[in-house]
Amino acid sequence: MSDITHGSYLPQDVRFLLTPLNRQDVGDIDPTQKEHLIQSGQMHYSQMLTLERPVSDAHFALYQDALHRYGKRMASDIHNLAQTLFTVFAQTDKPLILVSLVRAGLPLGVLLQRAFADPFAPYHRPSQHYGISIIRDKGIDAHALRHICDTHPDSPIVFVDGWTGKGAIFGELEVSLANFSADNPQSHKQIYHQGDGVIPLVVLADPAGVAWLSGSDDDWLIPSSLLNSTVSGLVSRTLYRADGFHGCIYYDEFNDIDQSLNFVNAIDTLRKSLHTPAHILPLYAKPRFSTQPLIRELATMYAIDNDNRIKPTIAEATRAVLRRQPECVLLCEYNEDTQLLQHLCQEKGVAINIQDIRPYQAITLIKKRQSQ
Repeated sequence: MSDITHGSYLPQDVRFLLTPLNRQDVGDIDPTQKEHLIQSGQMHYSQMLTLERPVSDAHFALYQDALHRYGKRMASDIHNLAQTLFTVFAQTDKPLILVSLVRAGLPLGVLLQRAFADPFAPYHRPSQHYGISIIRDKGIDAHALRHICDTHPDSPIVFVDGWTGKGAIFGELEVSLANFSADNPQSHKQIYHQGDGVIPLVVLADPAGVAWLSGSDDDWLIPSSLLNSTVSGLVSRTLYRADGFHGCIYYDEFNDIDQSLNFVNAIDTLRKSLHTPAHILPLYAKPRFSTQPLIRELATMYAIDNDNRIKPTIAEATRAVLRRQPECVLLCEYNEDTQLLQHLCQEKGVAINIQDIRPYQAITLIKKRQSQ
């Protein structure tokens, strides 16, 4: 096991509240067996991992192309998000606590932390950044959240994720925070600083329409969504532990191919080069659930009885093809943004259907496993 206090990021970028696990204690489950165990109810997905392998040269080239084409957009979104948060919390001199949801929230959280630390930026202010686990059906890591609240008792907390798909993680966050606040009433104001029941979730892209604050509601090609641990501080997807912080694997064998620092350095440099004033973005006290009618329509059309088998957004659709057993992939159209997804489908023999699924550009439907 390795010390994963900040993973492969810089110490000032983030502090992980995760327990490093020995991989021999976790095992390596291939996607076919994993799908059977998940859908049969024999094991929860948070109890097992398919260990990562290095991506192919073609896959990495498509990531680099996405970074080249969309790096400035991401930098501009960071600029706007940081200014909006600065304005919201202008009346407090207490550090703003950024709590990234591991893993997709990490690059955004690190970039916001760097933006606030920039002495030349108009949104320069004190902040602290943590990475903690949240798991579907299990909720947020209450041990980690309690540690943060106890360490920063007078500071407001915002939760950071990369994007929203259907809004499932928002739902987990909503239930988890209500339970946590009931058990820890002294921390209520740190979480519900925007009003009772307002979940302070910050994301880059919010097509599901559930976030309090987002860079946009588009389903766009977020470059960091195309890699896994090698753009997330070398940590794995998190694994559930009832006692202590949730666990993870630290992929130190990928040190030579790690892009985590390269990525945040590239976007932060682009942010510093922006010459346009930042925009104050809209805030939403309540979720709109913009895409629920589409999700219900697709579930009926494809006879899907469990919404967990529907993986919308370019990011989630791509990850599902890499990690799960897809039935097919739905695309609005063939375009550059879904090149990696198209490449992976061709490589793995996954059918692509062209269909109007706006506002999403892509959706992967997970194959239903037959009972054995």
